[in-house]
Amino acid sequence: KVRYAKENPAKTTSQIPVNSEGIRMFGYRCLLIVSQLVILGVSSSSAWGQSIETVQKKISESALRAHIRFLADDLLEGRGPATQGDALAQLYLETQFQANGLDIVPAIGSYRQVFPMLGLTSTPDKTWAFEGKEGQKVSFEYFKDYIAVAGKPDPRITIKDAELVFVGYGIQAPEFQWDDYKGMDLKGKILVMMNNDPESDPDLFAGSKRLYYGRWDYKYESAARQGAAGAIIIHTDASAGYPFTVIQTSWTGEEFELRDSSGPRMDMKGWMTESATRELLGTGGFDLDELRKSAEDREFKPVPLGLRLSTSLECNARERITANVLGVLPGSDPALSDQYVVMMAHHDHIGMSADRDANGDNIYNGAIDNASGTAALLTILKAISESGYRPKRSLLFAAVGAEEQGLLGSRYLAENPPIPNGKLSALINIDGINFLGPTRDVQVIGLGKSSLDNLVQSAATKQGRIVVGDLEPSKGFYYRSDQFSLAKVGVPAVYLHSGHAVRNQPEGWGKKQLQAWTDKHYHQRSDQYDPSWDLSGAIEDIQLLTEVGLSAADAPQMQSWTQGDEFEAARKRAIDQAAAAR
Repeated sequence: KVRYAKENPAKTTSQIPVNSEGIRMFGYRCLLIVSQLVILGVSSSSAWGQSIETVQKKISESALRAHIRFLADDLLEGRGPATQGDALAQLYLETQFQANGLDIVPAIGSYRQVFPMLGLTSTPDKTWAFEGKEGQKVSFEYFKDYIAVAGKPDPRITIKDAELVFVGYGIQAPEFQWDDYKGMDLKGKILVMMNNDPESDPDLFAGSKRLYYGRWDYKYESAARQGAAGAIIIHTDASAGYPFTVIQTSWTGEEFELRDSSGPRMDMKGWMTESATRELLGTGGFDLDELRKSAEDREFKPVPLGLRLSTSLECNARERITANVLGVLPGSDPALSDQYVVMMAHHDHIGMSADRDANGDNIYNGAIDNASGTAALLTILKAISESGYRPKRSLLFAAVGAEEQGLLGSRYLAENPPIPNGKLSALINIDGINFLGPTRDVQVIGLGKSSLDNLVQSAATKQGRIVVGDLEPSKGFYYRSDQFSLAKVGVPAVYLHSGHAVRNQPEGWGKKQLQAWTDKHYHQRSDQYDPSWDLSGAIEDIQLLTEVGLSAADAPQMQSWTQGDEFEAARKRAIDQAAAAR
């Protein structure tokens, strides 16, 4: 036709002569192609021979490394919220989303879901001087022994002669008939409390498995509800899951909260080392171990410590903004495309410190945490884009901000959903990747909580790997990353940690290496890109998560929580609300 038209420019295409035999043969070929598609059972989500395996084969280590290198580079200055590095990370994500064919979310009208924060920079007293009833005194040094930040955005906060009270774990849990406060009037007092939750009884608080009650954010909120002037959490490496150096880096400098946060506040939030707390309590005539033991019992009552503290903090508050970067790959099934599977990672880290270390470094690059997870998200996106695979449900790619500040970006997304939470079938969250090499196990944080376990098991079996639950349950990892924000509004989620059974290594080697990394590099300036990382295990994990996400997007039904799970009721509410809004 093209050749004929060029030779006869005066004629239109309607004038081009067509041989009747050609029509017959063209129709036959069309019928043959359609018949073949019907026989093969090919749907719009796997047209032209596409398959999830096709996508998995396009997961590229070179692409993964390139994204990590850029996002963890000094040029991005640690990707602290509301900084130039944060803006560069957002722009990079936005252009990657655009280049790989993602649409903007219509309800936002942009790739960026901007949200306002308050940035609070606290200047506490450099010494805490406690005084006992008998006039005994003991002092501790800021940063070395304790960390303190303002609990509200007031220019100057003064606490005068506040009494200290030990309140055990600071938990009120009606479902366990547990109340550490026992109705005591704690207004204006400073509450001293343990990290974690009770674990001596397997029938209470899931035994050694940490629940949300063991999280620091719950404890501060709990203390504020009592009208306390402040709260001091006793830090131990075991109960926190990391050394006190992480408190020193994570709780100094500018701290952020959502601008429009509501609820009770208190004047001060603090942490204290175990050794300093032991000395403090000893000054008042108490033994820390004995107090801990008493707090394991349901009958525990708050213990006035006979110690008082007067202290002050200056607080510089300013409004700041950051953003979640969101993009949509529309689903191929008209009946299911208004439902979504969320692929998520947080793009932020701590940023920069005012001081430099011995090497002259003041940048917290956050290569593993979480340039690597963001890079994995982009690697999955690129593989899907290149393969042309289109699942039945839509995919929402979400690179959320300010995770290190208390899951702020994912919380904002959950509380201000551009897509109804009841339309979100599942969430795949990536926070850190495996850098030790391939493993025989797949560690699922929150194993047993949802129907997604079946998809994980299927994908792991194909890789010849075994699925294991949380290998460090006392650290409460499920409540420490962004899937928790969406779980609270009902969205079932998958979140992996690196397996411990590293292939071709002796038993225990993987756990030892991961603990050494946590002790030395977690939230430290040394978390930098290392070209010697063995990312072959990360590739396997990313391929597994890709299969889980796409399988959930193609499944006949939306994913669900296991019956009786703590988030099941929220799921039902979200689905009912989405149905009512139609």
